[in-house]
Amino acid sequence: MFVPVIAGLGTAQPPSASQDELWEGFFSRHFSGTTRSLAQRIFANSGVTRRQAAVNPLLEDVSDWPTERRMRRYQVEALPLGKEAVGRALTAAGLSAGDIGLFIVCSCTGYATPGLDILLARDLGMAADTQRMFIGHMGCYAALPGLGAASDFVSARGRPALLLCAELTSLHIQPSSARVDTQQIVSHALFSDAAVAAVVVPGGSGYAVREVTAVTDTSTADHMTWDVTDAGFRMGLSPKVPQVLSRHVRGLVDDLLARHGVTSSEVDGWAVHPGGPRILNVVERELALPPLGLAASRATLDEHGNCSSPTVLLILDRLGRATPAARRIVMLAFGPGLTLYAALLDRQD
Repeated sequence: MFVPVIAGLGTAQPPSASQDELWEGFFSRHFSGTTRSLAQRIFANSGVTRRQAAVNPLLEDVSDWPTERRMRRYQVEALPLGKEAVGRALTAAGLSAGDIGLFIVCSCTGYATPGLDILLARDLGMAADTQRMFIGHMGCYAALPGLGAASDFVSARGRPALLLCAELTSLHIQPSSARVDTQQIVSHALFSDAAVAAVVVPGGSGYAVREVTAVTDTSTADHMTWDVTDAGFRMGLSPKVPQVLSRHVRGLVDDLLARHGVTSSEVDGWAVHPGGPRILNVVERELALPPLGLAASRATLDEHGNCSSPTVLLILDRLGRATPAARRIVMLAFGPGLTLYAALLDRQD
C-alpha cells in the first residue's frame, strides 16, 4: 500500500467585488419592501468582505435567466477556471497531465455532457486510459469524499490522482421578490465562485492523507437542499443546521483522532468549511478550540465568501502557506444530508 500525499494545490478565482459594492450596486434593489432592511442586516453580518463572481451581478443580471441558459454559461466560465487551477496544481507537484491516473471533478453548480472532466482531459492532454469520476450535487463537503476517492486510488494503484472542485454559485441568483425568504437572502449574502485542484501522489513531500471519514444524520435531510428549478438552482438552508452540527461534530472529530492516537491539542491546523459565522462559532465551541483556531477559516470567509466545495481546499492552501506551515490538519466540511465529513492530514517532508 502506498501513502497518499497531497503534493500540489492550485487555485483559480474570477474577479472579486466587495460586499458593500454588491449590496449598493445590486442587492439593495434586488430585495424590496420589508425584505430589504432584513437583507441589509444579513449582508452586513455575513462575515464576508469580498467575494468572487464569474458572472458579476454588478455587470450582468442573470436572475431571470432560465436554467438552460445558465448551464450553457457554466461551461463557458468553468472550463478556463478549472484549467487554470489544474495547471497550477500540476506545476506545484512537478507532474504533467499525462501522469494522472484518475481525474475527479466535483461540482454542484453546473451540469453538461461532455463535462469538465472530459473537456479538461482533452485540452490538457491527459492519457486516453486516465480514469474519470464526476461528483455532483454533494454541495459544500464534496471535496472530502473526492479527496478520499483520490487517496484510495493512489494507495491501491500507486499512480497519481487529480481532484478538481469548481463552483460557479454566481449563476444561481434567484429572481427578485418582495416576499421575505431568509434562506435566499443568506444564500445571496454568502456564496462565491472558485476552482481549486489538488494532486495526490504515492509518497513524497506534502500532506499525507491519513483518513477521510463521515457521519450523516438522515433525519435532518430537509435542513439543507439544492433544488433544480426553471430559474437555476435554489438553496434551502434551515436555521437549525448549526444545532445539528453541534450534536455530531465533537464525536466525529474525537473518533477520528483517537483512531490515530492523536489529541485535539496536537492539531495545529483546522480547515473548517465556513458555511457562515454561526457554523464556525458552533464548531469552535464544541471542539473547545483556542481563540485563533479557526483564524484561517474566518479569513477565507472574509476574503472569498462561501465557495461551496472548493472552500475547504482554499483553507488548506492558506494553512500550508502559513509561516510556519501547519503540521497536522483536520479538515471539516458540511452539506446536504445533513452530512459531516472530516479528514486528518500530516505534513511530511
